[in-house]
Amino acid sequence: MTVQSKNSRESSENYSADEFGYYGEYGGRYAPEVLIPALEELENVFIEAKSDASFLSDLESAQKNYIGRPTPLTFLENLSSKLGGAKIYLKNEGLAHTGAHKINHCVGQILLAKRMGKKRIIAETGAGQHGLATASVCARFGMDCHVYMGARDADRQRPNVFWMETLGAQVIPVEHGGKRLKDAVNAAIKDWITNVRDSHYLLGSCLGPHPFPEINRYFQEVVGREIRQQTQTHEGKSPDYIIACVGGGSNAIGAFSEFLAEESVGLIGVEAGGEGEELGSHAARFQGGRIGVVEGYKSYWLQNSDGQIADTSSISAGLDYAGIGPLHALLHDKKRVRYTSATDIEVLEAVKTLAQTEGILSALESAHALVEAIKLAPTLDKSKVIVVNLSGRGEKDLFILGRHLSSDSFREFVARYADELKEL
Repeated sequence: MTVQSKNSRESSENYSADEFGYYGEYGGRYAPEVLIPALEELENVFIEAKSDASFLSDLESAQKNYIGRPTPLTFLENLSSKLGGAKIYLKNEGLAHTGAHKINHCVGQILLAKRMGKKRIIAETGAGQHGLATASVCARFGMDCHVYMGARDADRQRPNVFWMETLGAQVIPVEHGGKRLKDAVNAAIKDWITNVRDSHYLLGSCLGPHPFPEINRYFQEVVGREIRQQTQTHEGKSPDYIIACVGGGSNAIGAFSEFLAEESVGLIGVEAGGEGEELGSHAARFQGGRIGVVEGYKSYWLQNSDGQIADTSSISAGLDYAGIGPLHALLHDKKRVRYTSATDIEVLEAVKTLAQTEGILSALESAHALVEAIKLAPTLDKSKVIVVNLSGRGEKDLFILGRHLSSDSFREFVARYADELKEL
């Protein structure tokens, strides 16, 4: 394993990574020797692309004409009135192409892969939204797509597996370990080591070995820029609070980055509280997590007493992850972002509340942020503005929600349809 380090690891005022990929003491490039040339090539191409007018033009065109940016900022008039207190807005990334914020960095990385001459794409996915976005951009740009997904996640997010396969991707269920996102990441990295010459690993969050955290941050920052412009239009000022769910952390970093230097804007990240506080019952890294180096970077990880990565639990596959992106680790230590958590029960109630008051279907991941907004709004003056980054929409969670919220008629339909499929 190769590690790059330096004497001083203090990040700049805007919390960007230093030249070695560290945010303070977190991050870095802890990678097998065979991957170092690929990571260096990716870093160099990324640096060049950011200064290339042609690349930036292609990116802007894809954001507008393929992703569908800008996504709307929607005032939740009914919910705000019901709760009293602050106004709540949704930055509705669920209306982006493929239904979540993941498409932002997938478009950016596929353009980088094209620039490097790669023809084969590897990805990991938990909730399936990153896998769906990867499969979509691979289809558009004519690249071979291999998506690793924990077998447990593949079962509970079956609609996205179907769509990935329809788009031409090969979805590979990972049967070892906890059969979750962490195990899919490990399998994807092994594939990349084996096929590093012709493959690009399209990593799905602001984590992993340098330069991945900065690359995905760069392509997600469009969310925060739009939030600033849109709240100025709606309210004539910046938001007072921005709230986002935090798994690996890409949607939160995208929403927060524009405002990190603006101390008057409160930033809140919401982790998966799962079923309770006991280790193995949640995925809240800042509730008992310890610093460790796993999957190419240094950050907070949920670990057992032997230092092994602990099991996690969340109703949302996308937040069911034992580690957290390195910039989040620094923001936590610096107290620039307040991190909290929401339980599975609270999340289910938030999904219902948003649907029945505003006619908007939230992904289970995004509903974690909504839980915090519902708690916070009544405690604030009516002049205050909260923006919730609704990172994805909820159709993918049909069968999970069906298990918890559906009527008998829906269950009967599913059982009947399953019997009909058996007869085909």
